[in-house]
Amino acid sequence: MIVEYRWDHDTSPVFDDQPTAEEWLSEHWRDLADGGVDEVTLLCDGEIVYGPMSLHP
Repeated sequence: MIVEYRWDHDTSPVFDDQPTAEEWLSEHWRDLADGGVDEVTLLCDGEIVYGPMSLHP
């Protein structure tokens, strides 16, 4: 069974697993926040894994 993880915003790529999705966010959260994204939620096949999570301190 193939699962798809993604963050709930338009620029999020699709990931094969949760650790890869989390790694991507740790590398891109500042760009997202600078682009006006205030919070993100991690989804797996459209279901909430966790969040919303603020991108601001």
